[in-house]
Amino acid sequence: MDPATLIGLVLAFGALVAMITLEHSSVMSILLPAPMILVFGATIAVGLAGGTIKDFTSAFKAVPGAFLGKTTPPQSVIDQVVGLAETARSSGLLALDQAADNVKDPFLRGALQNIADGTDGDELRMLLEDEIATETRSNRNAAKFFTALGGYAPTVGIIGTVVSLTHVLENLDTPATLGPMIAAAFVATLWGLLSANFIWLPLGSRLRRLADLEADRMTLVMEGALAVQAGSQPRLLGERLRAMVPAELLPKVGAKGKNGAADTAGAAAETKTKTSSKGKGKGKDKDLPEAA
Repeated sequence: MDPATLIGLVLAFGALVAMITLEHSSVMSILLPAPMILVFGATIAVGLAGGTIKDFTSAFKAVPGAFLGKTTPPQSVIDQVVGLAETARSSGLLALDQAADNVKDPFLRGALQNIADGTDGDELRMLLEDEIATETRSNRNAAKFFTALGGYAPTVGIIGTVVSLTHVLENLDTPATLGPMIAAAFVATLWGLLSANFIWLPLGSRLRRLADLEADRMTLVMEGALAVQAGSQPRLLGERLRAMVPAELLPKVGAKGKNGAADTAGAAAETKTKTSSKGKGKGKDKDLPEAA
């Protein structure tokens, strides 16, 4: 779980409460039911009007994933694909059909089954690319929905303020109530801006980022599966897949834990270098004449 969204929203609303407190005001002064009902209700309603029922339901079903969504580390994908490449080289491509039974990822499992069935490489690439495009488009629809809400909310808030100010102008004969009524009128604008920048736009950005990460993961799986089908050497395949991933998303070389073949190869090379240097050092010592 990546808690970035939860932490960010808590800090944002915390900053708002801190400002209200430092201004010696009360949080209850902005928690007015009428403008909040208008802003949230009308914003969601016009968002629904701009799409389909399916867009609406799928967008809100994606909300828990924005807070609890897990991202798969690229190195774990690379390790898994390299392991499958070793299986294919030692036991043949038909062994991938049995290996697919232990794979939880349906995208990779389908690719392995197609490889075992003898699907042509070009046809398999087209199939996998179509699956990636469809999945990415579906994931981004939820992000587009909340981004659209972020555009509607400020305008809906202004509408609420205009409606409230109309009511204020109807009561100019009672000057004592004008101040509180005007303040209440601007609460609608506040919640329009607040909901857009504290809720809808962050949700849209988060869901879009998760969609991009999932697309990158699926692309990594696709290239790895096609390389396995082509009979690529496992170590070379691992290096190629790591070259497709930004360095900040990969574990540091020499770090503890599962860091893939790169760390193992690096450690082996370092050990070999030390051994070789040590041997050369001993040889030089033997060749030196004894001190008089």
